[in-house]
Parts: sequence; structure tokens; C-alpha cells
Amino acid sequence: MNDAATFEALVGARARIHAELGKVIVGQKAVVEQILVAMLTGGNCLITGAPGLAKTLLVRSLAEVFAMQFTRIQFTPDLMPADITGMDILQDGPSGRALTFVPGPIFGQMLLADEINRTPPKTQAALLEAMQEKQVTVAGRRYELPRPFFVLATQNPVEMEGTYQLPEAQLDRFMFNVIIDYLPEDEEVEVIQRTTAPASEVLQRLFTSEDVLAFQRLVRTVPVSEEVVRYAVRLAAASRPQQAGASEFARRFVNWGAGTRAAQCLILGAKVFALWAGRSHVVEEDVRALAAPVLRHRIQLNYKAEAEGVTVEGFVKKLLEEVR
Repeated sequence: MNDAATFEALVGARARIHAELGKVIVGQKAVVEQILVAMLTGGNCLITGAPGLAKTLLVRSLAEVFAMQFTRIQFTPDLMPADITGMDILQDGPSGRALTFVPGPIFGQMLLADEINRTPPKTQAALLEAMQEKQVTVAGRRYELPRPFFVLATQNPVEMEGTYQLPEAQLDRFMFNVIIDYLPEDEEVEVIQRTTAPASEVLQRLFTSEDVLAFQRLVRTVPVSEEVVRYAVRLAAASRPQQAGASEFARRFVNWGAGTRAAQCLILGAKVFALWAGRSHVVEEDVRALAAPVLRHRIQLNYKAEAEGVTVEGFVKKLLEEVR
């Protein structure tokens, strides 16, 4: 597709994907849109929610709609890094025995890291290189991952039994932390009616991997004024208690704030919102719309915040009020 055709396809993709996913997913429009924004910018998503909220079904359905190779890893306490990346094994060949690399499940296009916070940090770290550089290194050899490549990880609330806190370096590599919550009563009734009746809906493949790569290239061409970029930078900087431009609220309640990658994610995501709105430029409201999913997992509150009932969501809302 040329740029004009790619633009038209991307603008129309929003409604088409919602309509197609609506065959199997009830509600959760904001969740779907945030994951789509991450995909269209080449980012990764962390999806947080209690068990049974269709997180796995949503990711698998997106892979079907985009005709991408779907792989799934169930994270457990005994999972090892080699179970994710693959390993060299000794095999017999025409010239004798030799070490052969056997790829792990990470060699797909859309990887579902299911319940990622139920495995220790050592195993979680096996995803770091893949998420950032789209490659894995095994026994000193680098192996490129397929393109496009996404990690969509699900995690249970950290208060649940058998969960581990994700390291800050791991969290920062997720573009968004998407919160999936319980549905309203009417939508939950619809879910029960659908899932207890004979299965009938089949998802159609609307796009291909090549379409996704074309969308990603188009998104990066959207111009952004220096004023809007500075707003994204100041929004992230205001969350850092140790920085000169930090808000008083951050100095009081935050241990660690968002880094430079947060501002990058705000601008990239805002470019998608601009295209969806039919604009060829980014405005401040595009940035503000993504502040919560970009910042909520990058801000670490202190004990004072916990004692006074300050939440990350409330803190992000305060930042949006103060930073202009």
C-alpha cells in the first residue's frame, strides 16, 4: 500500500477491529484501543486484571484478526529462561553429533506471557532483550525474532497469592499497563449468555503482518511540534521527586518516577490518536489521553502515599492538573 492507502486503512481499522472483536469480546473498548495503540507503534503491553476477565481470549483474538503467529507461555514458579528462549541440544546429523538450536515459544509474532508475575525475576528477565531489541541471545549467539513482534503479558493483582513484583527495568519496557476490570451487569449477563450457548462466531482476518509494519512506518511519520514534545517531557519529569522540575506532590509521595521512555511512549501513542482523529499532527489532548496507561506502572509511591490513601491513578490525575 502507498501512504495514502495506508492512512485510509489505518483510520478505518479502528471501527473494523472493534466490530470484529465484538463477536467474541463484550465491552472493554478502552482496553482494546490501548492494546491497538501499542501494536501500531511496535510497543508491548502489560494487561493487569483478576482471573477470568478474558485477557487470554482478547490477545488470541487480536492475533487472529491480524493474521499473526500466536504463541503462549504459561508463567509458573518453576519456569526457566531456556523454556522461553530455546536452547542448544545435541543431535545426530550426517557429519556426526552437533549442537543444534531449538527455538522456544518466544519465536512468534504475538507472544502471550500469561500470568507473568507468577515466575521469579530471573525468568522474567529472559524477555528483556526480546522486548527491547527484538532478538534473543543463547550461548553467545544472537537470533532475530519475527517481525512484527509483540509481548502482551498478563498479570494478576500483586496482592494475590503466589505473585512476584515485576522489576522496574521489566516494567519500563512495557509501553502501557492496561487495567482490565469487571464488566457492568448488563455486559456480564451478555458474556454469560454467549459463553453458555453453542459457539458460532468465527473471526475474520482483517489485516496481515505486512499491514501492521506499514501502519507502524506511517505512525512514525506524523509530525509533532516541539511544544507538544516538551509537554510530554515535563509530564514525565514532574513525576520524579529528585528532579528540579518535580511537583511538590511528587516530592512528598513518590520514591521513583517515570523515565525518558515514558515521554517516548506518550508521543508515539499520541501519533496514533492523531491519525485516528484524521489529523496530520499531534495535539496536547492526544498526550493527555494516554497518561494513565503510560505512567501508572512507572511511578513507585512511598509509604506516606499508602498511609494517606494516595493511589497511582490519583497521582497521575494530579500531574495532569498541575502540568500545562
